[in-house]
Amino acid sequence: MSIEVKNISKSYGTQKALDNISFSIQKGEIVGFLGPNGAGKSTLMKILTTYLTPDEGTAMVNENDILSNPKEVQLSIGYLPEHNPLYLDLYVREYLGFNADVYKVAKSRIDEVIELTGLNTESHKKIGGLSKGYRQRVGLANALLHNPDVLILDEPTTGLDPNQLLEIRNVIRDAGKDKTVFLSTHIMQEVEAICDRVIIINKGQIVTDKKLNTLITADKEQIIEVEFDYQIEAQAIAKIPHLKSYVNTHDFSWELTFVADKDMRPAVFDFAHDNGLKTLQLNQKNKNLEAVFREITK
Repeated sequence: MSIEVKNISKSYGTQKALDNISFSIQKGEIVGFLGPNGAGKSTLMKILTTYLTPDEGTAMVNENDILSNPKEVQLSIGYLPEHNPLYLDLYVREYLGFNADVYKVAKSRIDEVIELTGLNTESHKKIGGLSKGYRQRVGLANALLHNPDVLILDEPTTGLDPNQLLEIRNVIRDAGKDKTVFLSTHIMQEVEAICDRVIIINKGQIVTDKKLNTLITADKEQIIEVEFDYQIEAQAIAKIPHLKSYVNTHDFSWELTFVADKDMRPAVFDFAHDNGLKTLQLNQKNKNLEAVFREITK
C-alpha cells in the first residue's frame, strides 16, 4: 500500500477539520481529493507530509508511519503545497541546486526536472521575476527533484493558462505511471482528465470514494434536453414515465431528468407524437463530475 490513512481526526479549537478519516491508495494510482473550501483537504495533506500531527489516528506512507518515522516519510514524498513557498531572490537553477544538495541527488537531475516541467526558457531567471504559472512549475520541479515514490499536490494547476494546464496535466499523468499521485484541485476538468479515482470530503468526513468512471455512472440517472415546436404545459410533461424532474429552460425547450435502465429518448419522442408536437432537438446530456460533486456536497 502506498498511502494508508487510519482513523485520522484533527481539530482546531472547537472546529473539527477531520473526523475519523480512513482510506488507502495503491502504488500507481492518481487520486483526486475534492471538497468544498474548509472541508479538510489541506489539513489531511499536511498531516500526510508530517507538517501537522493528527489528534487521533495515524497514516502510513510507503510503509512508514507518519508519527514514528517522519523523516522516511518526508524523503519518499514530493509535496507541492497550496501556497507554494519559494525563495524569490534565488534563480531557478540556484533554488533547485540548493534543494538537490538537501536531498543529496545528482545535479544532472536539475536538468531533467527543468525539461520535464517546461522551465527551460525561464531557468536563468530569478524566481521573483516569474509569472504565477511558472512559479507553480518551479514548485512542481522541486517536488519531483528527488524522484519520490509519492506526489502530494495541493492545487497544482493554480495560475496556469490553458496551454500550461495541458503541459502540467501531461507531466502529472506521466508521473503517475510509476508514482502514486494524490492531488487536490477545484478544477473538475483536471480531475476528469488526470485521475483514476476520486475521494470527496465534506465537513471533515469522506462522503465518496470511487473510481472516476463508476462515480459518474453510479446511478441510472440520465438528462435529456428537448426542444418542441410548440408550448406544452408542465402538467403534461410530468406524465412522462420515469421522470424525476423537469425544467423549462427557454420557450419551448426543456431539460428532463429520468431515472431508468433504458434510454428514455424514444419515450420523449413518443410523448411529442402523442401530443401533436414535433421535436426540433433531442439530446442526451452526460452527467459530469461537477454535477456529481454539487449533488454530494450540497
